[in-house]
Amino acid sequence: MTTTTTELIICTSCRPAGTDRSQATPGEQLLEAAQVAQLQDDEGRYAQVRVRGVDCLSICTRVCSVAFQAAGKHSYLFGDLAHDEVTAEQLLDCAALHARSPDGTLLRNERPERLRSGILARLPPLGT
Repeated sequence: MTTTTTELIICTSCRPAGTDRSQATPGEQLLEAAQVAQLQDDEGRYAQVRVRGVDCLSICTRVCSVAFQAAGKHSYLFGDLAHDEVTAEQLLDCAALHARSPDGTLLRNERPERLRSGILARLPPLGT
């Protein structure tokens, strides 16, 4: 089975209204948790996943938003996620699933539990 690298993109700028600006955003916390979980992956489960933070995904009302994208595959956008270690690991699991999928399709019942809802968009691969 051929796999491609999937990017797990985490918005690091959005925060709930009234949140102290001196504190880390939920996205920053989720990004750090995902990076730590990936570093602790001794089995290579997340070898085809690239984790990166971006300053804004422009869905500010959906605090803690992420996207999955890879060349030639469907892209996904999720929002309103928890910003903890469990979500971070499930994001990595889902990104690995996306990397293994020939066209990037992520069936609802095959996604990790915390990614079975909160989907905001599924975009077709470029040029299809």
